[in-house]
Amino acid sequence: MRCPVVWIALGASASTAWTTPQLLSLQRAAIYSPTAVKSSRHGENSCFLPLKQLGQDDYSPRIVQIAGAYPGLTKEDFMAVSSEPSPDAGQWNYDFSDSDGPQLGTVAIQGSELVHRIEDPVVVIADHLTLGVELPKVIKDPVDLILLVDRAQTEFAERKFFVVSTADDTLGIKAFSTKKDIPQGMEILGRIEMVQIPWLPGMSPTRTGFAEADEYFTA
Repeated sequence: MRCPVVWIALGASASTAWTTPQLLSLQRAAIYSPTAVKSSRHGENSCFLPLKQLGQDDYSPRIVQIAGAYPGLTKEDFMAVSSEPSPDAGQWNYDFSDSDGPQLGTVAIQGSELVHRIEDPVVVIADHLTLGVELPKVIKDPVDLILLVDRAQTEFAERKFFVVSTADDTLGIKAFSTKKDIPQGMEILGRIEMVQIPWLPGMSPTRTGFAEADEYFTA
């Protein structure tokens, strides 16, 4: 069994899902710090994240760098770009090659009608324990999930999960049963449209042919 590679330096080019690189983990205290607001986690008060788990036979899109355009491409240009191994089936890769950009990294999301409809997409990475998402008991350590957020969706909806900011500019992942439960000064920054879960060694097969036995989530 091959263990996922986790890069911790900003200059590193890629990281394999399911454990969070240190540069992302450093932000979690601010993003997911508990507050006293009346909000819910996944599975609480009839609030459910739109979960989608990859299967053991699913292959995620591969991130491939562009060397340049022909004609005019030089040997130096062609050899300068790097490549990374394909992600294991049921998992994905992160890319951290642009250390000077405003984003911490890039991840490829499988195309679908849902993904196509999102107007202003951005990804947030959170572990399943923080969000309250249950995985098979064989999984002991926190597992990274991809939260696909549409920043264009800022109107309140009951029991939908949103990325919100508070008066002190910290962020949270929250759902509310009613609009009146939203604390004063809290701003909705985007709605979570999909939460992608990796398939990991040790999990049961995701497609057995028997619905009552399948252990995967669909949005």
